[in-house]
Amino acid sequence: MTTPQPPQDEGTPVSVKIRERLLAARKRFHANDNIADYLQPGELELLLDEVEQKMQGVLDSMVIDTTNDHNTDNTARRVAKMYLKEVFAGRYVKPPVLTEFPNAEHLNELMIVGPITVRSACSHHLVPVIGKLWIGVMPNEHTNVIGLSKYARLAEWVMSRPQIQEEAVIQLADLIQKKTHPDGLALVMQASHYCMAWRGVKDMDSKMLNSVMRGVFLKDPNLRREFLSLIPFKD
Repeated sequence: MTTPQPPQDEGTPVSVKIRERLLAARKRFHANDNIADYLQPGELELLLDEVEQKMQGVLDSMVIDTTNDHNTDNTARRVAKMYLKEVFAGRYVKPPVLTEFPNAEHLNELMIVGPITVRSACSHHLVPVIGKLWIGVMPNEHTNVIGLSKYARLAEWVMSRPQIQEEAVIQLADLIQKKTHPDGLALVMQASHYCMAWRGVKDMDSKMLNSVMRGVFLKDPNLRREFLSLIPFKD
């Protein structure tokens, strides 16, 4: 079955149409924003074609012979698909569907989910940011309970965009807070940044560690210490 294609104005790139919708709605479209609500059916495939053409221009400008080099003759398409449908898919798809349950048993003890493997990319150079994430939740009787795997799905949706780590953790915390309404929420992320390891200073060992504390985790130092003591950080 072929994907229905939206009608096209002659000569107008689909990226221009999407951008115009975003501007008309006064919607921000930074690298780490989700714009799925502003794409019409079939436009992601058209955007894929457009990015492929632009990526081919990049390869041509780098003087790479994609016509005679069998290793790169389809690289432009592969890279376009990787960006739009894999590593940056969190920009173009709607959030994962979550089944939420009431806290029928009135759970009110610390719960920790992790380590969740995090795969993202630095928005400065579009190179990988890879690490681990831990989520601490202090529920109350009004908290919505979601399955453990759903925390990983939410993390993947947020992280699959060009990011900086400090903003990504805040963005994910805001989303989980909105979905579950706990008394307290704590996130800790530890990641290697390939903008340091692969280029620049080429430091293969350094990692970035940051945290977000909300609610009782912010107010109760004992609870905060308990949470941090239970996370198996690696040097």
